[in-house]
Amino acid sequence: MNKRTFVLTFLLFISLISAGGIGLQSAAMRVVAPVAAQAPAKAATTVRATIPFELSNKHIILKGKVNGNPLTFVLDTGDQFAIVDLDLAKRMNLALSGEVRVGGAGATISTGAMVQGAKFTIDGLEDFSQPVKMALPLGKVLSPRAGRKFEAIIGQEFIQQFVVEIDYQAQVLRLHDKDKFVYNGAGDSIPIRLVNGHPIVEAEVTPSGSSAPLKGKFVFDIGASLALALYSPFVAQNRLLGPEIKTIRSLGGAGAGGETTGQVGRVTELKIGNYTIKGPVTLFSQDKAGAFASDQFAGNIGARVASKFRLFLDYDRKRIIFEPNSTFAAPYDHAQSGMSLIAEGDDYRVFRIRAVLENSPASEAGLEKDDIITGINDQAATEFTLSKLNELFERPVPYKLTVRRGEQTLQLTLTPRRLV
Repeated sequence: MNKRTFVLTFLLFISLISAGGIGLQSAAMRVVAPVAAQAPAKAATTVRATIPFELSNKHIILKGKVNGNPLTFVLDTGDQFAIVDLDLAKRMNLALSGEVRVGGAGATISTGAMVQGAKFTIDGLEDFSQPVKMALPLGKVLSPRAGRKFEAIIGQEFIQQFVVEIDYQAQVLRLHDKDKFVYNGAGDSIPIRLVNGHPIVEAEVTPSGSSAPLKGKFVFDIGASLALALYSPFVAQNRLLGPEIKTIRSLGGAGAGGETTGQVGRVTELKIGNYTIKGPVTLFSQDKAGAFASDQFAGNIGARVASKFRLFLDYDRKRIIFEPNSTFAAPYDHAQSGMSLIAEGDDYRVFRIRAVLENSPASEAGLEKDDIITGINDQAATEFTLSKLNELFERPVPYKLTVRRGEQTLQLTLTPRRLV
């Protein structure tokens, strides 16, 4: 067996969006240039394939196959190579060799293997395949938090073959011929630099209580379900956490490196090119190790910002084109429940409370760690997915919960509200 060790950074990050609001945006976005007059990109003749996708906790889910075996894939700009879950790779008898050590959001290192002789295809994309490069333990950490099987991930090596248009509203990818693509729309073309497959953009954040923006380099990461994360060296250097800044304790999102630590609050605004996002909910990382402790970048811009745009990932021309969609200026003022949930069972329809935030709607309702939510407003919890349940608890209305705690069955009322 090849004993070489590869050390990589893998940035897919699942925020626990009911847990005090990581990744939730609660203020309106505004654009410096008018949005209404924007024209669509005139590049339809270059479309090679139109691929529908599912959105699950803001992650883009595609259907495909590995060596003929049907799987689901997450499209992730925070990833470089095609990756399959390690346990799944063993069940499919894929040829594994060497050792891969992967870090990401969180402080721990995951160990996997190189994959030999395996290829993936994407449903709806004819005559295309690419090698699967690695097998990593995706499912054990990420599946319970995603509420579905986490089977495979594709990133930069796939994106690089096309100009990938992401239409979040229509829930389709349009894969353009990269050699013929010409953009004639009214969006803003933002230069990028690719670092280990990750697109890096220049952006500005204006902290709460300050009129002076801070410039920095940010990973643009559609695989991160949050809106904005600021890395711990950037937070410390600019003294972004203090008694005058309202924050709550993060209940811990999850990445390839396990759980993250930090505080959740807001910045006044985030500016990318010509576009200004007002008051995004922000994770102020306090990690001591892992991707969110990197001093190379200021932070991570995630899917809850990305999904306000139609995006064109044009890696060959080293740019991402941002074109605001019709939800861009809509105000957001999501409530938070103050609890984080994970999904268990073969179908991920058993919903366990993983953590409860102090002085929050969840603690005031009497909910506790390890409670199982079995009903919501007289509906069985099994009628929901974790993604739908998280969306439900963003609304500031009372919910009658049926909860199993050991041998007890409890009836409790949860009323989410804005916490930051």
